[in-house]
Amino acid sequence: MSLSKTLLLGLIAGITIVLGLPLGRLRRPMPSLKLILNAIAVGILLFLVWDVLSAAWEPIDSALGAVHDHSGGLGPVFGYGALFAGGLAVGLLGLVAYERYLNRRSRGIGPGTMSATERPLAVAGWSPARRLALLIAVGIGLHNFAEGLAIGQSAARNEVALATLLVIGFALHNATEGFGIVAPLAGDVGADGNVRRPSWGFLLAMALIGGGPTFVGTAVGHGFTSDAVSVVFLTLAAGSIIYVVAQLFGVAAKAKRSDLLAYGLLIGLIAGFATDAIVTAAGV
Repeated sequence: MSLSKTLLLGLIAGITIVLGLPLGRLRRPMPSLKLILNAIAVGILLFLVWDVLSAAWEPIDSALGAVHDHSGGLGPVFGYGALFAGGLAVGLLGLVAYERYLNRRSRGIGPGTMSATERPLAVAGWSPARRLALLIAVGIGLHNFAEGLAIGQSAARNEVALATLLVIGFALHNATEGFGIVAPLAGDVGADGNVRRPSWGFLLAMALIGGGPTFVGTAVGHGFTSDAVSVVFLTLAAGSIIYVVAQLFGVAAKAKRSDLLAYGLLIGLIAGFATDAIVTAAGV
């Protein structure tokens, strides 16, 4: 398959992330609705953690199988294992350090200084909900880069049917992931009690961060195949998503509504596995 057609597949797979973004502009969502939206986002992200870690573990599992069959050595096991542990550590601890940095910066922004809307690039001036949405978008973007690699590699091998099914499955994935990005924004309330509605520009920027890497990964995957690169990006995504899930669980715990948390988790997990079923049907 040509590069131009492959890039079109990557664009289709990534652009569906915008479908869930309008939920971020709900005017006055009910408290129970905000809680269940948050819980659904957690369910979707928990599925993504399982998805990316299982995919990142495959090269290590294959290398261990080769050692067991006496057809390979321990070098690949330790090599992939180091990439796995390193990517997970950087993805998780990197966001911890970045969040602490933003918190220190935000303490220097008071009521008399320029507002966050007047300084759109000053992330430290954003509300905690918007910063959390950004972190979710970054984690999903790393995950989607690895998905793009799979699309590009399939198209480069002229496996058109496989590439098409991958695009359909990943497009459905990205539609649910867009919802996961904006879910924290439903509870973004200012000091005056009014809901802070994100601009369309902000939402599109989050879509670009979360969905754009699918397109980039497709272009890279069409050129070469590398299990090592896949492991690195998948584990970076897993580490960052685990950090975000911990933050969202903290939000849910404050509400003390375990029933809504359970319902939302169930919906999110089922949505994740349902969309993954199409990718599995492709034989991946």
